[in-house]
Amino acid sequence: MVLLDMMGGVALLLWGLHMVHSGIVRAFGADLRRTLGGALRNRFKALAAGLGITALLQSSTATALMLTSFAAGGVISLVPALATMLGANIGTSLIVQLLSFNVSALAPMLLVVGVVAFRRGARTRTRDLGRVAIGLGLMLLSLHLLLNSLAPVEHSPLVRDVFAAATNEALVCLLIGALLTWAAHSSVAVVLLVMSLAQSQLIGVEAALAMVLGANLGAALNPLFEGGAAGNPASRRLPLGNLLNRLAGCLLLLPFLGPVADWLASVDPQPVRVAADFHILFNLAMALLFLPLLNPLARLLERFLPERAAPSDPGTPLYLDAAALDTPAVALACAARETLHMGDVVEGMFHRGMNALLSNDRKLVAEVSAMDDAVDRLHEAIKLYVIQLTRGSLEEHEGQRAMEIMSLSINLEHVGDIVDKNLMELAAKKIKHRLEFSREGAAELEAMHQHIAANFKLAASAFLTGDARVARQLLEEKTRLREIEQAAGESHMARLREGRPESLETSSLHLDVLRDLKRIHSHLCAAAYPVLDARGELRDSRLKPEARASEEPAAADGLRPHSG
Repeated sequence: MVLLDMMGGVALLLWGLHMVHSGIVRAFGADLRRTLGGALRNRFKALAAGLGITALLQSSTATALMLTSFAAGGVISLVPALATMLGANIGTSLIVQLLSFNVSALAPMLLVVGVVAFRRGARTRTRDLGRVAIGLGLMLLSLHLLLNSLAPVEHSPLVRDVFAAATNEALVCLLIGALLTWAAHSSVAVVLLVMSLAQSQLIGVEAALAMVLGANLGAALNPLFEGGAAGNPASRRLPLGNLLNRLAGCLLLLPFLGPVADWLASVDPQPVRVAADFHILFNLAMALLFLPLLNPLARLLERFLPERAAPSDPGTPLYLDAAALDTPAVALACAARETLHMGDVVEGMFHRGMNALLSNDRKLVAEVSAMDDAVDRLHEAIKLYVIQLTRGSLEEHEGQRAMEIMSLSINLEHVGDIVDKNLMELAAKKIKHRLEFSREGAAELEAMHQHIAANFKLAASAFLTGDARVARQLLEEKTRLREIEQAAGESHMARLREGRPESLETSSLHLDVLRDLKRIHSHLCAAAYPVLDARGELRDSRLKPEARASEEPAAADGLRPHSG
């Protein structure tokens, strides 16, 4: 029961820390990021910024992950980032220092104020600050519960023997502290637990200090495992540098824990105060020791963790040569090649989007959104390039070709928008509500997908070659797809009449996908119109001549004013 009570107290402490952290992030997250980004000009300002922000967030891990994303993106250099982490480590020790005093009487007041602000607050920030107050109250309450749960076993010989055996060696205590911190993702929670054990005299002062060292070491493990870009060694520089700082400090202090414990106990005999004072003194000493050594440490990390060559950005134009603008024929060829490149990106986006829709893959939904951003950048680059080209004097056929390029680029951009804004929205809805298409419905959608995918190449061929035969085939495919869509809609209605549960659940979803696929195919088929229009093979209207003739008198009558 004592072990269960301890676990409950630690869980409550972790949840309180989570509420404080999430409340601060929601209330001031953007401001904290701006403050952190603006303060990283030199190591001393960076140290102060890390201290202050971590004291607010109550998590050096959160600060480390934020900094790792900045450093991996090239927003900040490595030396100020390492200095910020030294400050973040001091910030966590300040939290522990504050909570080491007997402030548990504040817990009920914080809980009441927090609940009132959270439930009654008119502004979002007020509710977020209410969440912070609730979290602080829960933290103080958890410390009170931990001390109460340990009280019955203070005089138990068996429990004392177990703790004595487990904490007999300082190195073992250090490893236990590091493991607990890595598992809990919070050095604050582990140090507070160690303080409770020391206050209950279940562990000695020297063992408590060794576990505090382990908590400092363990707090550096999670950013190393979780931060940075996968596969890029340079993104590991900051968390590894922070880990090396803490590891060096632990190795330096571990042999002298006995004398340090005796000296601190002579200043203040309370075990809780000894652990808290040691925690803050250790991090202050690490800051003073390593702040002058950050430059050589940064050079060492940059040498052994080199920047990996960035993968090619699909949104970067490959063929838009500015030097070719003086030669319109060459520039038009460059723009056409870039438009085909854009078509390849859109085609890949279409394939991934349909896979995400049919397989309920959240990761693919996110990838499609990123690809749409690349498509938008390519479209913008092609548009500006063609506009710059048309400012000069062009032959009639060159001007016509420029408009064809712009038209296809616009249509491809619309296809990307339909995939991202429509199909992926439907996919997200399907994933959220755990819906599944019927086996027949999924097969119909897959058949339409394959049909449209084949016509991507047909549209590219019509655009590139200007072959009227290919253009006619593409328009014939438009008629064929319309028939496929009508057949799929009729089959879906038949399944609804049968009362098929999957069809009933996904009916609106299924019909919306059919509509969006048809729209995508229409944009692709638009590549055929310039080719056939140049040969005079297009009619002004799809209406038969006799139908248009019969409409003209009616239209004239509609415009005739009424007589009084």
